[in-house]
Amino acid sequence: MFTRRDVLALAAAVPLARLNAAEKADRDRLADMAMELAKKAGADYADLRVSRYDNQGVFTRERQVQNVSSSSSYGYGVRVLKKGAWGFAATNDFREEALTQAVKDAIAIAEANAAIQTKPVQLAPLDKHSAVWKSAYKIDPFTIPIERKVDLLMKVNEAALATKGISFVSSYLRAVREDRYFASTLGSRIQQDIVRSHAQFNVTAVDRAKGDSQSRRSLMAPTQQGWEAIEAYPLVQEAAQAGEEAMMKLKAPSVAPGAYDLLLHPSHLWLTIHENCGHATELDRALGYEANYAGTSFLTPDKLGKFQYGSKWVNMKADRTQPHGLATVAYDDDGAPAQEWYLVRDGVFIDYQTTREQEGLVPGVKAHACTHADSWSSVVFQRMPNVSLDPMDSKLTEAELMDGIDNGILIIGDGSFSIDQQRYNFQFGGQTFWEIKKGKKTQMLRDVAYQSRTPEFWNSCDGVAGRAEYKLSGAFNDGKGEPPQSNAVSHGCTPTRFRGVNVISTGRTA
Repeated sequence: MFTRRDVLALAAAVPLARLNAAEKADRDRLADMAMELAKKAGADYADLRVSRYDNQGVFTRERQVQNVSSSSSYGYGVRVLKKGAWGFAATNDFREEALTQAVKDAIAIAEANAAIQTKPVQLAPLDKHSAVWKSAYKIDPFTIPIERKVDLLMKVNEAALATKGISFVSSYLRAVREDRYFASTLGSRIQQDIVRSHAQFNVTAVDRAKGDSQSRRSLMAPTQQGWEAIEAYPLVQEAAQAGEEAMMKLKAPSVAPGAYDLLLHPSHLWLTIHENCGHATELDRALGYEANYAGTSFLTPDKLGKFQYGSKWVNMKADRTQPHGLATVAYDDDGAPAQEWYLVRDGVFIDYQTTREQEGLVPGVKAHACTHADSWSSVVFQRMPNVSLDPMDSKLTEAELMDGIDNGILIIGDGSFSIDQQRYNFQFGGQTFWEIKKGKKTQMLRDVAYQSRTPEFWNSCDGVAGRAEYKLSGAFNDGKGEPPQSNAVSHGCTPTRFRGVNVISTGRTA
């Protein structure tokens, strides 16, 4: 039964309308005006981003709807390069006088920056591009009635609550749609339509006699797909399994600290990749530009091309073209075509994530289309592409990797993590942990976390399963910048084995 508050919330959450043909035509007119105004004001380069961002969320707990939210943001930002310095201004006022003022403001900021800037911005060459691109989704999640989404979440919750001992369960469905338009003085005109979806639940079992609780979250990854991804994933069945596994965790023995071989599932390893390769290979961190938010990177330019980041099994690929990757686009926010390239090849660190203005900051490093802003009102800067552990031509299977372990742990799902300010020393937990003895998965364990240093960890990798077992995971909300911006990014991998990793027990001591 829904409360009156629930019904009112459902009624208020109407589907968000798309831009109509007239509104899209107005963007070309706006772009022409902005480019002409910027040129007359002496800009060497200018671009315009007109974007609409729609967000919808449905949130439940046990047998109640907690919240239904819908929001939309529509506006534009003007960026100019004058005298070797950037200026930027943004507004959601589409009147001609507002556009004129935005260009004036951007020019004034560029001139002020140029007066104090010691090194002028230089941009890598770029051709003009005209394109209309739609991300790979089939069913727009915004067309699905709220009642249908609530019904699915209620089924998920009931499936978890069916296990005796489950005290709490929460769940949500989220959808994001971006209608993005880009124009520049190079003559580019680019339209991109991007949809992302995610479903999640968290199940908690409680032992009140012992004052203990254990949880298990869904392993479903956010994806650049539509409602079809939600329908295809067995959420209800997994919720029932999660309830059983949360109860098992209450009774499972705490891990004995020591060195273990680890078999890491893609639903877990993605986060380790994100933290100690994804962030570590951002050029702005390596150069110290990003020190204020989450630190710099140990992968400094002197290591490029010669540092042994990992074993021969470790091939890290950056890719903004990967199907269903959260950071996948056709063009970045510089209007540069999306690319794929290796950051680590045969274990050796060979390249960075870069933008158009970063080409040449480190000898031999080219631009890689990593410019992004999370809103029309945000300044663009370097953001992470999809970064994945490429299985290359491996023919191994998860079963074969496990068969080679005498004393180890299988870790499934991501959990808590901690990493230092240079992406070097780290600790990761997970969702479920299974003891491996003499090549066989045996009992469940609990309180597991592993610690290592990034190069030691990746050099301990001695097996990667084949491409048939490859899975994408990721996050909607990777934070970076001051003021902070959020980026959606995916990381793919297959089950992967690591030897002799230090494991600690995170359980409470008596």
